[in-house]
Amino acid sequence: MISRPLRIGFLASRNGSAMRAIIDAIESGALEAEARLVVSNNRNAPAMAFAAEHGVPTLCVPTQADPERADARLCAALTEAGVELVVLSGYLRRLGPKTLAAFRDRVLNIHPGPLPDFGGEGMYGRRVHEAVLAAGAPQSEICIHLVDEEYDRGPIVARRPVAIEPGDTSEALEARVLSLEPPFFVETLQKIARRDPSIRTFD
Repeated sequence: MISRPLRIGFLASRNGSAMRAIIDAIESGALEAEARLVVSNNRNAPAMAFAAEHGVPTLCVPTQADPERADARLCAALTEAGVELVVLSGYLRRLGPKTLAAFRDRVLNIHPGPLPDFGGEGMYGRRVHEAVLAAGAPQSEICIHLVDEEYDRGPIVARRPVAIEPGDTSEALEARVLSLEPPFFVETLQKIARRDPSIRTFD
């Protein structure tokens, strides 16, 4: 069973916008959680600097040279930090089998378009918004889902519709979605923390 406060670990490759919003919510008392660790595959990721400024332990785990060793190191670091729930905040690497096994059904990712139709390998960032508009979808969507061995195929935990406005460009839709993602992630974690019956349980 996941404890309260939630014990969260973050994986971020770049800015970590959702991570920042979640840490801010923890600090303000809006979210009953603890930020236990921030891990990046990029030593210069702004997310790492933000975490350090807020007193959250950080670790860089490069993945390209030796993915198997990186997987073992990441799994061990998250476990040693007491992490129970892992949040991906713009983490641009596939998780390895050790980490996925140790945190089965405990890794959350946010996707900027409707799933499963606009997910899969290579579908991230503006590519998703371009595909949504090209398909003539009536609306877009933000999906928070569990992470498994396949890109964007894990069970969906929470969805939020995003309107498509007349004349929308991929840039405009991307900006709208980006502004909504961090607060939606915070809201979803708040529901998980209070065992809200409208959301998947993590017991």
